[in-house]
Amino acid sequence: MRVFNVEEDARKAFDAMKAGGIAIVPNDVGYSVLGGSGSALRLIFQTKGRAPSKLNAMVGNLQIHRELHICSQRGLDIVQAITEDYNLPLGCIAPCRMEHPLLRKLDAETLAASTLNNTVVMLMNAGRFHAAITRLSFEEGHLLVGSSANRSLNGTKFKVEDIEPEISAIADVIIDHGLQKYHAYKASSTLLNVESLEVVRAGSCYENIRYVIERHFGVTLPRAC
Repeated sequence: MRVFNVEEDARKAFDAMKAGGIAIVPNDVGYSVLGGSGSALRLIFQTKGRAPSKLNAMVGNLQIHRELHICSQRGLDIVQAITEDYNLPLGCIAPCRMEHPLLRKLDAETLAASTLNNTVVMLMNAGRFHAAITRLSFEEGHLLVGSSANRSLNGTKFKVEDIEPEISAIADVIIDHGLQKYHAYKASSTLLNVESLEVVRAGSCYENIRYVIERHFGVTLPRAC
């Protein structure tokens, strides 16, 4: 007996966000609060108390990554190695195609809050639910963006019951899939610019990612503080 219906839950959350709502969803690197419209993201930012300088992350998979990111062959190989060969989650940062139809669908406010110097952050390979909802996002041409389901600077939440009540209150849909995989790290995804190899955040699985980069690409990333 399966205790979660991943496909059904992903469809429920996606449909709510496509209609302008907000969803709290599970990822291996913690729960996220996501939206697919400017009004939803504005409410998320306000409720989280998130600084305007902080950017949204996009949910993505290899298809969305290859559509939107502009990567060298090395950058593409790095993403493939981390997310496919080693099956690790990654907050992938890379230059993006600002004129791509998917990005052009975003309103100006959402685009400004989700890009910096023509780069975009994309959470990749963050579990079965993440894979299901990113597939819907790609197939239906509707990008989903957001951030960790928590008050700003209050730490990533790996169980729904740990999410602050004011964050839960803004969600039209909450998908509770229990304790998430990488809870022991007590951190969200590692954020890595796959072109410059700048480590923006050493998060979940960072030492594994560091190993992949050193072994297969000959570059030693800094140790986590």
